[in-house]
Amino acid sequence: MMTYKKILQIDDDTDDCELFMEAVEAISSAAYTAINNPVEALRKLVQHEIEPDVIFLDLNMPIMSGLEFLTEIKKEVRLKEIPIIIFSTSQLEDIIKEAKRSGAEDFISKPNNFNDLKRILSSYV
Repeated sequence: MMTYKKILQIDDDTDDCELFMEAVEAISSAAYTAINNPVEALRKLVQHEIEPDVIFLDLNMPIMSGLEFLTEIKKEVRLKEIPIIIFSTSQLEDIIKEAKRSGAEDFISKPNNFNDLKRILSSYV
């Protein structure tokens, strides 16, 4: 399993991002960035403003869904190699299949408690 040093989380839920950041900081020294708007995240990635080595992506977001973001980033030659891990409350089998078909590396269902989150993330960071 690859461990990542520069993490980008794209999620419109700021509480989820806060918790995620605390979990990352508790288990690793990886750099963490959160962007709540997927459209802005895509722009910053395309313009080289941010260069993460992994992206944790929520699916249920307004303006642009996680699946739409995934489709867009995979069109970018320089960005399509960045592994994208879906991090979502959704557990629907067809959505998971669709995300993997669209190029997602992995799928994590958002855990209910902090210790579970740390345990899950410890295999990535």
